[in-house]
Amino acid sequence: MAVRSTKPQEKARQLVEMSWDPITRIIGNLGIYTKIDFANREVVECKSTSSLFRGYSVFMRGKDPRDAHFITSRICGICGDNHATCSVYAQNMAYGIKPPPLAEWIINLGEAAEYMFDHTLFQDNLVFVDYCEQVVKETNPSLLRRAEHTEAPHADVHGYRTIADIMRAFNPFTGQVYKEALQMSRLTREMFCLMEGRHVHPSTLYPGGVGTMPSPQLFTDYLARLIKVLDFVKKIVPLNDDVFDFFYEALPGYEEVGRRRVLLGCWGSFQDPNVVDYDYRTMSEWGRSMFVTPGIVVDGRLITTDLVDINLGMRILLGSSYYDDWEGEELFVTHDPLGNPVDPRHPWNQTTLPRPQKRDLNGGKYSWVMSPRWYHAETGEHLALDTGGGPLARLWATALAGYVDTGYVRATGQSVEINLPKSAEFPETRFEWKIPKWSNTIERNRARSYFIAYSAAMAFHFLDQAMNEVRAGRTKVFTDFEVPEEAIGCGFHEAVRGVLSHHLVIRDGKIANYHPYPPTPWNASPRDSYGTPGPYEDAVQGMHLFEENGPDEFKGIDIMRTVRSFDPCLPCGVHMYLGGGRVIKKVHSPTLGATVGG
Repeated sequence: MAVRSTKPQEKARQLVEMSWDPITRIIGNLGIYTKIDFANREVVECKSTSSLFRGYSVFMRGKDPRDAHFITSRICGICGDNHATCSVYAQNMAYGIKPPPLAEWIINLGEAAEYMFDHTLFQDNLVFVDYCEQVVKETNPSLLRRAEHTEAPHADVHGYRTIADIMRAFNPFTGQVYKEALQMSRLTREMFCLMEGRHVHPSTLYPGGVGTMPSPQLFTDYLARLIKVLDFVKKIVPLNDDVFDFFYEALPGYEEVGRRRVLLGCWGSFQDPNVVDYDYRTMSEWGRSMFVTPGIVVDGRLITTDLVDINLGMRILLGSSYYDDWEGEELFVTHDPLGNPVDPRHPWNQTTLPRPQKRDLNGGKYSWVMSPRWYHAETGEHLALDTGGGPLARLWATALAGYVDTGYVRATGQSVEINLPKSAEFPETRFEWKIPKWSNTIERNRARSYFIAYSAAMAFHFLDQAMNEVRAGRTKVFTDFEVPEEAIGCGFHEAVRGVLSHHLVIRDGKIANYHPYPPTPWNASPRDSYGTPGPYEDAVQGMHLFEENGPDEFKGIDIMRTVRSFDPCLPCGVHMYLGGGRVIKKVHSPTLGATVGG
């Protein structure tokens, strides 16, 4: 007896090559190249490319290690402080120093402000443009019509009666949420500067502590701004939920947009000064004491929270990247301080050998981004972990681990409870982020607003602890040190958009090898030497399209939402490689090239 398939009959494929290069409303230069089957509304193939060469691992060699955090903060013009912080962590390990507790609380306050600043700016001024009235009208007009007649469940909190009203509030330059987010970004940036001196390249952050002068007034100034931010946070979380839940309801199957296997990595954030000593030999213990728990989640299972395991599993693969392999080059580190063998493809042992060449999307090399992977010893897989845009992985790992409990934030094993104190417009408010069913576009974006709330709540805890230190007269914020002749160090942190590591090798008192790995190489990596696509590619490839436009008017909104959900941040500095330093052309122009012909 024949069984009738319930799956719609697939139409004959009509492949159209479409690309977006560069993608707008992100940081840096990123290109997405696709083949789309419009007959079946499916992305058949996706490749992620970048024309930026990250040259820091080349020109850091021979530098004074004490300059590392100042130099690496220049990697990015928006999250440079995350790099500076991570570099300081690596230096603390290499120099064998422990900063005073107050210094750690000050750094935590600065990083909490940075998360609030950057997530607010990206979510409300960049990501939400993809969900605003203007864009939805152009890509899914029937969805907008439905939104006009759909009541917003949390209208009593955020003040917008319908989903369409919220979409109008997302409109760039004119929308109320768009404009209010800019004000909040200014306040949170000021909060950062109070703690670390300057944004985005900290001027009072050093190995051994900070140069910030602690006082009750300093922390009061921070608190005054934090209270103002609270009112915005308490509105934005339910507002986010209303919009994203509407998309699930109004577009059945939208959970598949940007969905990929749950392969999440988090390196942990916010050190606990009562536990951390930056000694590699105790890194397992002080890593688990972080106020954002490090962890790797595979298929919904938390397989480790051990920073030593995380470190040793790192592999840098090539495959489709514009580099020569460093096989046969010098191994800088054969064993870690615990005696564990270190793989030749580990960041400590990487030698960067750029090989500029023509982009080849048909089986060749096509990106300057390398392919970081994490080796899963249980299965032998080189996992293409993603960060979930940062917040999704942080919340997921922290929730499952169940270690964090400050009163303001509590991890339950299946969720994260966030408790925000009373503010000017709202009473005490409790949010609960629950582990979602999917790792997809909407959940990456949803997690971002919850992590703004998480950061705000943790800031109150850090303020409490910092003031306790000041009241007790423990105002020391710096520990002196000497640079050793030979040492290794590694720093683990969470940049705004996800995992961040810095690996440092010192010889003869100078940097012999240095490799910073921010989240975007993990997310934007091309196909590796095993043929495994990177997370952008994987999330887009095979995706069903819900946009109503055909090929002629196609905006690629589902693709753009998916890529932006990872919060791409390609480096802001472009470092071109010319081999032996060959002079191509000398031009002098007071108008920066305006007089150059052609």
